[in-house]
Amino acid sequence: MSTKKNNDHSGNGLFNQSLEKGLAILLAFSPDMRTMNLSDIAKATGISRSAAQRFTYTLEALGYLQKHPINKRYSLRVSTLALGYRYLLVNQNVERANPFLLDLNLTCGETVNYSEPDRSDMVYVGRFPTSRRTPVHMPLGRRLPMYCTSAGRAYLSRLPAQQRKEILTASERVPYTHTTVTDIDKLLELCDEAADSGYAYANGEYYAGDMNVSAAVLDTSGVPIGVVSISAPETRWSLSDLRRQLAPLVMETARLISVRDPSPAELEPFAIGAGKAPPSAG
Repeated sequence: MSTKKNNDHSGNGLFNQSLEKGLAILLAFSPDMRTMNLSDIAKATGISRSAAQRFTYTLEALGYLQKHPINKRYSLRVSTLALGYRYLLVNQNVERANPFLLDLNLTCGETVNYSEPDRSDMVYVGRFPTSRRTPVHMPLGRRLPMYCTSAGRAYLSRLPAQQRKEILTASERVPYTHTTVTDIDKLLELCDEAADSGYAYANGEYYAGDMNVSAAVLDTSGVPIGVVSISAPETRWSLSDLRRQLAPLVMETARLISVRDPSPAELEPFAIGAGKAPPSAG
């Protein structure tokens, strides 16, 4: 992905490096490293093996890691989901968007996503999938680069031109498919087009065959805070039809989320089963 490490905070007396290292261990697990031994963890996070042993012991005791009894390799426990789930529980922007996203999903019949920016990525925090066959699975929490997605371009189109260019320039612009646009000038042109039209589009630039249109959600000051997207496969849509028929819908949904509070009746279905956060273990 296109995310980059945070700036060096080592000189700041308030910065807790131990906490940083503990979180780095959790984030080091990936599809390529589903399990790790102490040496793997030390190498992946840049800490000593003895430090890795202390941190993994603590994370295991807290219920975030588990160690295989035979090969002694560590893996994540399901408890780590609670860290991200807390964000969804308290995010008022996602809460207010949900009723409008559901209406859009029912209207267009395709998958509707809501994403928020993090550095040079968009992170998917809301999703209403289509009931029809689709080649793409996009779980909540998935990160996609801004430069090659309609969500990212819709967000960038609402930023000042210089900030937009800085983000694109700093991105690792990988050609994921044969349609991926990586040229800076062309990307800036697409963002300018999105700023003029009110929506952005992408033609299978991250996932081949997956087309999408997106529009930014704005706060009361006109600052982009999230993006509404419709994702649809090329087996059911042409890019021209997608833009002509679905772009107006995604723009109207983004506008409604930006300016109108959903009613208590609209919010009620999304509160059912939420309940209270469970008490901490121990």
